Amino acid sequence: MPKTRTLGAATLTLVLIAPLAGCDLDGTGRSAEPAARTNAARYTPPALTWAPCAGLPQTGRTHPALRCAALKVPLDYAEPDGEQIEIALVRLRSSGPAGTRVGSLVFNFGGPGASGVDTLAASTGDYATLRTRYDLVGFDPRGVGRSIPVRCLTDREQDADAAADSTPDTPQEEETYAREARDYSGKCRARAGRHLPHITTANVARDLDVMRRALGDAKLHYFGISYGTWLGANYAHQYPGKVGRLVLDAAMDTSLAPRESFLRQAAGFQKAFGNFAAWTSRQTGGEVTAAAITQRTGALLQSLDATPIRTSDPARPLTQNLAHTGILSALYSREQWPVLAEALVKAWQGDGSDLLALADEYNERGEDGRYTNGGDAFASITCADTTRRYTAEDVREALPRFTQASPLFGASQAWSLLGCAGWPFRGDESGRRVWAPNAAPTLVIGNTGDPATPYEEAPALVRQMGSAVLLTLNGEGHGAYATKNLCVRTRVNGYLLNGTVPPNGTTCA
Repeated sequence: MPKTRTLGAATLTLVLIAPLAGCDLDGTGRSAEPAARTNAARYTPPALTWAPCAGLPQTGRTHPALRCAALKVPLDYAEPDGEQIEIALVRLRSSGPAGTRVGSLVFNFGGPGASGVDTLAASTGDYATLRTRYDLVGFDPRGVGRSIPVRCLTDREQDADAAADSTPDTPQEEETYAREARDYSGKCRARAGRHLPHITTANVARDLDVMRRALGDAKLHYFGISYGTWLGANYAHQYPGKVGRLVLDAAMDTSLAPRESFLRQAAGFQKAFGNFAAWTSRQTGGEVTAAAITQRTGALLQSLDATPIRTSDPARPLTQNLAHTGILSALYSREQWPVLAEALVKAWQGDGSDLLALADEYNERGEDGRYTNGGDAFASITCADTTRRYTAEDVREALPRFTQASPLFGASQAWSLLGCAGWPFRGDESGRRVWAPNAAPTLVIGNTGDPATPYEEAPALVRQMGSAVLLTLNGEGHGAYATKNLCVRTRVNGYLLNGTVPPNGTTCA
C-alpha cells in the first residue's frame, strides 16, 4: 500500500509532488533526461538467473513455484558503464496452456516504498485469472526492500518517530518538529547518501524498460497501483513505443503542487471517515449518530495530544500520531471498518491496543519490533522526485485551509509538508512527466470513495497522458481492483487478457 514516513506526522499516502515548472539538469543548463533515457535503451542487461526464493513472507498464500532473480542496472544512467546495482525480482510462471501466454505482467503496488517482491509473493491468488496468460512479476524498486535499501532510522528511532507529536501547537513544538525534519534528512545523508540522488521515479521507469528486455518482452505489460500509476505513466512518457497493456489503478495527478495534493488528500480522508461514521451509525440503528462518532473521535485525538493512553505494550502508549495512523490505516479498505469501529470503542474506554496494532500494520512494524525500510524509502523517493522544500512559515500560512478541509486530519497533514526539509539534494522533477499521446491505450481507474488518491485525480491523469481511457468505480476504499467488484474485474481482465479496451467513461457500481 502506499505510504509516507511519519516524522511526527500522521502517515498519509501521497508523495510530495513538485510544481510542473522545472526540469532535471545535468549542470550545464541542458535537460539530462533524454541522454539518460537513451543510455537506458542502449544498456544490455545480463541474463536473468531464476532460482528458488529465500526470505519471502511465509503465509498460506505464498506459492511454492515462485522464483527470484536479480536484475543488474546502472546506478546512474548518465554513466551506464559505471557502478551497477541489483534490482530484486520475483516471478510466478503463467498457468495457462502453451501458446496462450501474452508475456510478463509487471506489478508496482505503490508507496513509493512498497516491496513488490513481498507483496506479490503474498497475493498471487488475487491475480490467478491474470496468471492464465501472464507470468506475474514483482520487483523491489531501487531503494526499496532488497534493492539497495535506504535506511535512515534504526528501529528504536522509528518507534519514537511514529509516536512523536504530529500537530505542534506552540512555537517551541514547531521548532522541535522542524528540527526533527532536518535531523532526519541528515541521518539519511549519513547512512545512505551515495544512493539518494539516484533513487528517482524517472530512474525506476528506466529500470522497468531494462527489465522488460531482460524478461524477453517486446512491450511492457504493467499493473500499477497508487504511486505505481505515476511510475507507469512516466514509463509511457519515456517509452511510448514500448507500452503494451497498462493498468493504472488508484490514479495520481502528477500536476499538482504538494500543498494542493496534501490538502486534497486530507479532505479525502475526512470524507472517508464521514462515510465510515455513517455506516457505523446504521449498525446501531441510528442510536449513535455519525456526527457524534466524528465528534467523539476528534475529542479522543485532541486528548491524546497531551495524554497518551495505555496499550498492550507498556512501553508504547497510544499517542495522537499513532492514533491518527491507525485510523487512516483502516480507512483504506471498507473491510476494515468493523475493525476500526471496535478499535475506537476500546480507545474511548482507555485502551489503545487495537489502534496501535492498526498503526503498526500500516507502518510495517513486525511483532519483533523491526520495521521494513518502507518509510525511509518513501521519504527518499519522495524527496528525490521534487525540488520543493516547504518551511514552517509555509505550513502556518496553509493551516487554516487544511483544518477547514479536515478537522480530524488537516493539521497533521499540513505539518507533514516539512517532510523534505533539509534534504541534501535538489531533486529531479522529470519523473513527473506523463504526456504520452502516441502510446497504446492505457486503462486508468478511479474509485469515488478513495481517500488516499481522491477520485478527481483519475480523470486528471487521463487528460495529462493523452492516450488513456477512464474506468470509474462508485465505491469505498483505496483502489478498485482490490475491492473485487465484478464489473471492475471484468473490464480489467478483459483488457489485460484480450486487449479489449473499455469505452472511455465506463462506470461500475
